Amino acid sequence: MKLFCFPYAGGSSIIYNNWKSYLKSDIELIAIELVGRGHRINEAHYIDLNDAINDVFSLVIDEIKERDSYAFFGHSMGAKIVYELAQRISEKRLPGPQHIFFSGRGAPNILGVKEIEYHKLPDKEFKKEILKLGGTPKEFFEHPELVDIFLPLLKNDFRLVHEEAPINEIKPFSCDITVFIGKDEDLTPEQIDGWKMNTLGSCTIHYFNGGHFFINEKTEEVIRRINSTLQ
Repeated sequence: MKLFCFPYAGGSSIIYNNWKSYLKSDIELIAIELVGRGHRINEAHYIDLNDAINDVFSLVIDEIKERDSYAFFGHSMGAKIVYELAQRISEKRLPGPQHIFFSGRGAPNILGVKEIEYHKLPDKEFKKEILKLGGTPKEFFEHPELVDIFLPLLKNDFRLVHEEAPINEIKPFSCDITVFIGKDEDLTPEQIDGWKMNTLGSCTIHYFNGGHFFINEKTEEVIRRINSTLQ
């Protein structure tokens, strides 16, 4: 079983580095690196979400053609990418994932409370809001050379996700899905339960103590759920 993992806004593949020590030995973790970070730091930022989906599709196509035993995991922006990527794979009539994990994000067909347009905020306000969200250490902003690279990338990631309108037509997946949610997430019950309409199989929802970045705080607990689900 291959497990493709997609990062949240501003995140790189390294956020999944420590997962390998917790995953069962028969699960191969493949952490996807998006442009503008990690070894792809010199590649231009995505123009829009479709540009991102075209890119990640090209990264996984050879892997999913080789075998049909694979799963997707995405957190926050990564969950949105996973959703669109799985739809693309279905449209191309390619072997679909056996399971999809959507983490830290509401269903794409349900409107939530009006989101802050983070990408439009002045840099100073943007930094304050990002620190409130968590996931980025305060000390990070004390290094101007890192901020100069990271801030435009992070703003672009937020833009990609924010500019995508809710889907009009639900195209449910044939595989089972699992939804991971932090108990302190700013999501409505309708946004969370809305995932049930996006699969013809079962939809299991797990709640974890913590806010939006519970996957960094409850890593072992999250991976225990993944291990038991894929088993």
